[in-house]
Amino acid sequence: MTTGLILASIIVALILLRQNIILTLAVAVAFIHTFMAKSRPEFLIQDIWFTVDREVLLSIPMFIVAGMVMARGSIAARLTRIMAALTTNIPGGLGIATVLSLAGFSAISGSSVVTMMAIGSIMYPALLKAGYSKSFSLGLLCSGGTLGIIIPPSILMIVYGIMTEVSITDLFLAGWGPGLLLTGGLSLYSYFVNRKMETKAIDMTELAAALRQGAAAILMPVILLGGIYSGYFTVTESAALAVAYALLIEFFVHRELKMKDFGNILLETVKLLGSLLPLVAIAGSLNTILDYAGVPAALVNFMQGYVVDKWSMLLVVNVLLLLAGALMDEVSAIVVLAPLLHPLGVAYGFNPIHFGIITIVNLQIGYVAPPVAINLIVAMVVFKEQFGFICRSVIPFIGIMLLGLLLTAVFPEISLVFLGK
Repeated sequence: MTTGLILASIIVALILLRQNIILTLAVAVAFIHTFMAKSRPEFLIQDIWFTVDREVLLSIPMFIVAGMVMARGSIAARLTRIMAALTTNIPGGLGIATVLSLAGFSAISGSSVVTMMAIGSIMYPALLKAGYSKSFSLGLLCSGGTLGIIIPPSILMIVYGIMTEVSITDLFLAGWGPGLLLTGGLSLYSYFVNRKMETKAIDMTELAAALRQGAAAILMPVILLGGIYSGYFTVTESAALAVAYALLIEFFVHRELKMKDFGNILLETVKLLGSLLPLVAIAGSLNTILDYAGVPAALVNFMQGYVVDKWSMLLVVNVLLLLAGALMDEVSAIVVLAPLLHPLGVAYGFNPIHFGIITIVNLQIGYVAPPVAINLIVAMVVFKEQFGFICRSVIPFIGIMLLGLLLTAVFPEISLVFLGK
């Protein structure tokens, strides 16, 4: 009971003090090691080292660099040109092209924020110029940007795999089903809302030119993900290839990137990692000591004493994750909650990969759910719009995302179909 109260206090503190989340978590870990586990300081350092001494962690900064290089270069613009040329004859076609561009860029960036910024900087003015409403355009970009953490490669999936020891490659495969489901849902909504807009026939000359100029952008996810799934590359090797490929294309083929731009990209990546990696390291130590103390097992026993079936348990977990996603940043929620909830899902009979995808799709909604809503905050800065207006614009899209979450949770085949299970 005491352990449970302390753990609950840690979660509440992380929510309330999210601006100082690393310090809060570090203090909590030190307290648990010293006063609860009666552990020595060297064991705390040892736990942290075991967490960070993983090759797969190297993939996170490399995927971030690759995504930023492509965002600063012209790969994103060339990708959107292809999608726009393909959908010009469909009502709401430019909105559908935006969704497809977001999905396509997600398959090479691994980050929700980078995806939204890269595609949004191009498509937001284009949507407004074509007559799409400001509310629809903002909601579509903010919600569609979250495909960056569902469609692999995904930084959030990498962190989840590290914290739960679940296969990251399997998570990548399982992400395609929900990713395509949400891509389809957002595309259908764009068609429905904008079905009265004028269309025009596909310009085959424009399409051919777009495909020719965007060939490198199309090949990139094929090379990277094909290498991972076929076993030729590990996730880390794929991330390194992503950086090399992006630099080669942007520096020597497209010639859109300057050395000064690359320096700024590295600086931004270091700043981001300055908060991400310490969080993962400290949380790893916390999870080790909680596992040693039997907290995950105690949580399973407690839930099984009050919740008798898997669907009731899933409802409780989903509500918890939705609240956590709205009140904490998603990486913090993953590193704190995933090691506790993962054994719970397995104990109630969920496939570990399916339960991981449910968790990630759930936290995806947190990117657009106030008050934290990272995508909305970034959109406010990038698109120069009021935060309240952006919040209202995403409401119908959150409904679509909740429906996608429901279908993903109820029908495991959506996640497991590409795993052959």
